[in-house]
Amino acid sequence: MKKVALLIVGLVLGCNSSQKTVEETVEKIGSETYVESITEVDLKEHLYTYASDEFEGRETGQPGQKKAVAYIKAYYQKLGIPAAKGGDDYFQKVPLEVMKLPVGSMSIEDTEYVLGEDFLTFSSNQGSFEEILYVGYGIEEGDYSDYQNIDVVDKLVLVKAGEPMKEDGTYVLSGTTEASAWSNMSEAIEKRNELAKSKGAKGMLYLDAQNYPRFKRYFDYMKLNDSGQMSIKKEEEDGFFQIFLTDGMAKSILTDIETNSKPTVIDKTTKVDLKADNNQVDSENVAAILKGSKKPDEYVVLSSHLDHIGVTADGQVNNGADDDGSGTVALLEIAEAFKKAADAGHGPERSIVFLHVTGEEKGLLGSQYYTDQEPIFPLAQTVANLNIDMIGRIDPKREGDRNYIYLIGSDKLSTELHELSEEVNEKYMNIELDYTYNDENDPNRFYYRSDHYNFAKNNIPIIFYFNGTHDDYHRPGDTPDKINYDLLQNRSRLVFHTAWEIANREARLIVDKTAP
Repeated sequence: MKKVALLIVGLVLGCNSSQKTVEETVEKIGSETYVESITEVDLKEHLYTYASDEFEGRETGQPGQKKAVAYIKAYYQKLGIPAAKGGDDYFQKVPLEVMKLPVGSMSIEDTEYVLGEDFLTFSSNQGSFEEILYVGYGIEEGDYSDYQNIDVVDKLVLVKAGEPMKEDGTYVLSGTTEASAWSNMSEAIEKRNELAKSKGAKGMLYLDAQNYPRFKRYFDYMKLNDSGQMSIKKEEEDGFFQIFLTDGMAKSILTDIETNSKPTVIDKTTKVDLKADNNQVDSENVAAILKGSKKPDEYVVLSSHLDHIGVTADGQVNNGADDDGSGTVALLEIAEAFKKAADAGHGPERSIVFLHVTGEEKGLLGSQYYTDQEPIFPLAQTVANLNIDMIGRIDPKREGDRNYIYLIGSDKLSTELHELSEEVNEKYMNIELDYTYNDENDPNRFYYRSDHYNFAKNNIPIIFYFNGTHDDYHRPGDTPDKINYDLLQNRSRLVFHTAWEIANREARLIVDKTAP
C-alpha cells in the first residue's frame, strides 16, 4: 500500500511539473499576445480566394493546383518567412505518374484467367514461371519465418492474408489475442511486398478475401472513369508485381489454401502478360521555415494538404473549402502569428516548418515523398508533426457542444504530447477534445487517412486535427460560405498554442510508445 501511495504522489508531482513547464514557458514568452492575429476575418478572406472556382478544385498536377501553390508561396514571401530549401525555392518537386489499368492476359497451366473477374492488378506485369512457391502468410518476424529454407529468387510466390494463431486462440507473433501489423490492412500488403522483394521474388499472388471487394470497387471505378492510379514515380522499375486473387482462383491453384499454411512448391506453369501506359504528373509540395532561436536543428512540422479532387465530369467545381482549404488557410494564419512573434524578438526556440503537401487525395503522396524519399530536414531531428485536415465544419453525426475538435493520434507515440495538448487546451481554448476517432477499432480508420500517418510510421509524434466528414465531403457543396469561421479561428488558435509549447519547451518530446 505504501508503494502505491508513493507512486500516486510521484504521478501528481509529475503532472504538476508538466503543467508548470507550460505555464513558465508562456509567462516567459507570451503566446497569447500573438494568437490574436489569427482571426475569422483573415481566415475568411484567404478561404474565399483559395476555395474559389478560379482554383478549379486544386486537383493534383492540374492548373488549379498550380494556382494554389503560387498563392501559398506568395503569402510566405509577403510574410518574409524563408523557403525551406533556401533562396526562393519554396517548391519541393514531387515526381508522380498515373498508371492506367493494364490490359492483357494471365494463364496458369492451360487455363486463362480474366482481369477484373478472376483477378485484379493495377500495374504492368510480365513474366513466365515454371512453378509457384506457396509461402503461407508470407511473414518473417523475430524467430518466425514463412520463408525458412525456401529460395524464391526470380520466382512467383503465393501468399494469403492473416497471420498464424495457436490452438488457444492467441497469435503466434504477439503471444496474445492482439493481432500484429501483419493483419492491419493499411500496412499488411506493403510489408508483404517489401519482404517478398527483399527475398528476390519477381511477383506475388495475394489472397485477401475480406478486402478483395474494396480492391474490386476501386478497379471498377478506374475502369468506368478511364482514370489511373497515381503514385510516386520510381527512379528504376524493379519489375516486381502484385496480383490480387479471387477466392475461386486461389483455390484453383491450391485447393486447401484456407486451412493449409505450410510453405510448398506448386508445379504449375504461369504466364503473365499485362501492360499499362504511364503518364507523368508535375506537382510539388510547398515548404517554408522559421528558424529556431536556440535549437534551430530541431523541427516542429505543421502540415496540411493543398490539393483537392478537381472538377466533376459535368463541369462542377469541387472547391474543397473544408477539405482542406480550412487546414491550408489555418496554416497560413499560424505562420503569420509565429512571424509576428519572431519580429518582436520572441521567435520559437525550435524551428517551425510550414509544410503544404500535394497528392493527399491520391494516397498521401506528397507527405510520403517528404518522409520516405526526400526529407528537407532530418526525420531524426523532427520533434513532432501537427497535421490539420478539415477544421471548418461540424460533423452532423456528432452530438454535443459545437465548439469541439476531433483529435487523433496524440497518444499513439508520446504520452508527453498528449498531456501537453490537453494542458494547452485547458489553459487557453477550452475546446471539447473529442477522441471518438482515436479508437484503434474505429472502422473509418482516419488515423491512416491523412498526411500525419507518414510521420507517425517514422516514429514521429503526431496530432491530427479533424472536424469529421459531412454531406459535402468530396462534393461540389464544400464551399466557403458553409464554413464556421468562429470555429475555424478557435481550432487554428489551438494548433498555434500547441505548436508554441512544443517549440519552446526545454526538452524535446519523448517517444515512449510503439506506433500501431
